[in-house]
Amino acid sequence: QVQIVESGGGLVQPGGSLNLSCTVSGFTLDFYAIAWFRQAPGKEREGIACMTSSIRNAEVTDYADPVKGRFTISRDNGKNTMYLQMNGLKLEDTAVYYCAIPALGGVQAMCALHSESEYDYWGQGTQVTVSS
Repeated sequence: QVQIVESGGGLVQPGGSLNLSCTVSGFTLDFYAIAWFRQAPGKEREGIACMTSSIRNAEVTDYADPVKGRFTISRDNGKNTMYLQMNGLKLEDTAVYYCAIPALGGVQAMCALHSESEYDYWGQGTQVTVSS
């Protein structure tokens, strides 16, 4: 049975940092692509970062334009955990953040940043609020 425990959200001032994490049980994370999505109030959920699997030890990442250069997706396969390091947070980063993993693993040339339908397992969501 797949379980995902998400943590790390909170209240932070503009310019601050947070590190979100998702710990997965029920399968070996390194075989799968990973992604982070977010949903701001009144907006649709959007993909912000993704990474291909670690099968060939050469993961490929992709980021949405609003977070490029500020957010970093990573993984610790030994801990079966994925991370989203968020630096330089802005007011518009306020949202509920979700980690996501597809049911189909293997080798990928690239990850699906904007396609929710590619992902089958989701974290419970964690609130990130950026406010002064």
